[in-house]
Amino acid sequence: MALALPAPVIGLVLLLASGHLTLPLDRIVTIEAKMASKRDFFENPEVRRILMKHGFRVHITRMGSRDIATQDVAGYDVVFPSGQPAADLITRQRARAGHPALTYRPFVSPIVLATYREYAETLDDADIAEPQPAGTPGGSAEPLYYTLDMGRFLQQTKQGRRWDDLDIEKHGVHNGNKILAQTSDVCDSNSGGTYLGLVSFVWHGNDAPGNDKDADRYARDIKDLLIEQGLPGSERAETYLSVDGKGIAPISVIYEHQYLAHQIRYEAEHGKPDAGRVLLYPSTRFVTEPQLVALTGDGERLGELVTEDPELQHKAMELGFRVRDATSGSTSDQLASFLADRGIQVPVTSADDTKAVLPRLPLLERMIQTVGECPPAQSPQQGAK
Repeated sequence: MALALPAPVIGLVLLLASGHLTLPLDRIVTIEAKMASKRDFFENPEVRRILMKHGFRVHITRMGSRDIATQDVAGYDVVFPSGQPAADLITRQRARAGHPALTYRPFVSPIVLATYREYAETLDDADIAEPQPAGTPGGSAEPLYYTLDMGRFLQQTKQGRRWDDLDIEKHGVHNGNKILAQTSDVCDSNSGGTYLGLVSFVWHGNDAPGNDKDADRYARDIKDLLIEQGLPGSERAETYLSVDGKGIAPISVIYEHQYLAHQIRYEAEHGKPDAGRVLLYPSTRFVTEPQLVALTGDGERLGELVTEDPELQHKAMELGFRVRDATSGSTSDQLASFLADRGIQVPVTSADDTKAVLPRLPLLERMIQTVGECPPAQSPQQGAK
């Protein structure tokens, strides 16, 4: 009977066999980490190999971003929520407790709405979405990306319109469900909370609440736009990329890197992009700022390595992330070149797009609790390893 080995052990075996392990095994440091969707990077086998070469093994506890920010961090070296709100909760709480934490921003990934070609073309027919120019050399003639008019899209939900009302049958699909985007649970995930903030900003004329009273009113205004999606899934990207995804959720709120990583894998296997899956980029956009929060000295060493090591930065790009330039702090153009070289259309953002502003952290928390009927965020214990 074959013996199933844990991933870290497999990594050690491969490194020993290849001769790439330059440190003795007793010098390998195990990093205890809580991570949300950005665990995609650390769970990649090649990233594990590179980290092991530098003396790190990362043991990951999977958890939604808001849960990371509201649960005990004692015994952990790093936490890696998927966006700035959760990271800010952690760093502020630790600072108040006299345990300041360093943060690292190795890459970014915008919030996007992932859908299927029939749905994007239906929105295009209704002047709710507009295709970005295709024509990447060697790529699909059909566009992979559309710009979504968020205001018009949300009006469809508010008016109770259904996909059949937009004549989606012209594209070979029958769907009598309401037109809306499905998110992960706003009580748990950064993507759900960020999308809540984006919807509120657009729905209230590109304005964020300024006080508790405004936050309560804004949250009540948008609750109906967000709660009719049914039971929210824990990981929307997995559903979207599954064979049954189209029948479960026509539009899902995910991160750009999750889609691009799929296209990079698909092209490597099939020699062309997956033209059936496309992205909607909101005309009002918000770029998430995932922050690796180091809680110990070993965590700081890991943060510096992930941010500065060229090999790890290149691997992040191969996984669809927009990598930050370690010297300037801005995102580099490497991803665009990487996609174009493989005949995958490069997404563009217009200078005319409106940049959404999230509510201040206490107000966003207040809105999340109202819309999702979530329990209040509790301050985690500030223990360190």
